[in-house]
Amino acid sequence: MNTSTDPSLPLEETISIVGVGLIGGSIAAAVKRRAGVRTVIGVGRRPEKLEPARERGLVDEVTGDLTAAARRSSLMIFCTPVDRIVEGVRTAAEACRPGTVLTDAGSVKQAICEGLQGGLPEGVEFVGGHPLAGSEKQGFEFADPDLFCGRVCVVTPTEQTSPKAAERVARFWRGLGARVLEMTPADHDRALAETSHFPHLAAAALASTLSEQNRHLAATGFRDTTRIAAGDPDLWTAILLQNADAVLASLKRFTDGIRDFDEALRQRDATRLRALLDEARRQREAL
Repeated sequence: MNTSTDPSLPLEETISIVGVGLIGGSIAAAVKRRAGVRTVIGVGRRPEKLEPARERGLVDEVTGDLTAAARRSSLMIFCTPVDRIVEGVRTAAEACRPGTVLTDAGSVKQAICEGLQGGLPEGVEFVGGHPLAGSEKQGFEFADPDLFCGRVCVVTPTEQTSPKAAERVARFWRGLGARVLEMTPADHDRALAETSHFPHLAAAALASTLSEQNRHLAATGFRDTTRIAAGDPDLWTAILLQNADAVLASLKRFTDGIRDFDEALRQRDATRLRALLDEARRQREAL
């Protein structure tokens, strides 16, 4: 794996952002702040809902016609839920000109990259990508042009990916201020299960333990620990199912750790309990 940064944004005549939510809107905002892209098209199933994004200047045009946008684009970024990316890329690719590159911002990579192995038109390539940025907020209303500055973006080329296409996607993200890290799709998913997907599941499980009568007593600690549980349930259902095996492995490590705490408490073992808490504190401070 390697990391790199580059403040320049490669010239793209027209790009399309498919799914203009928080991530797609922030990509558009970051692109519009920098020179290099002449036209940004926002693509959505209900383009009328994207009109405010056009009025704000996040995108230059909006459309619900994915194929029409694909015909005009040199680069397409799919920011839709992960279970819709493969179908969307394949549909768009059929209309793309040779030389067009398609990428995504999905939180799962192996299922998407495997689903797009082979079958794309000659001269059209897909390169997986995942910016490690975002929040529990949704919608382009929260778009932030600095969202990717200093953040890691993982790019996941496969053996079939041309170096030129992979570098083009990497340069695009570097141009938005991200630090690019190259990984295999499988390595990405194992890592993200531990650092993102399982933590969301754990936060959701913790949030569900709060009784209604004690809700008014939930202060900063509980709110901070469960913040990410406020994410879109449909989006996270798709992520967790597409990366289920890796998430289950993280869940196993977590339940083993909980068992250690359970035993220390049952035995009123202060020495063991303090050691477990101290190890957790050291891990947190190392971030």
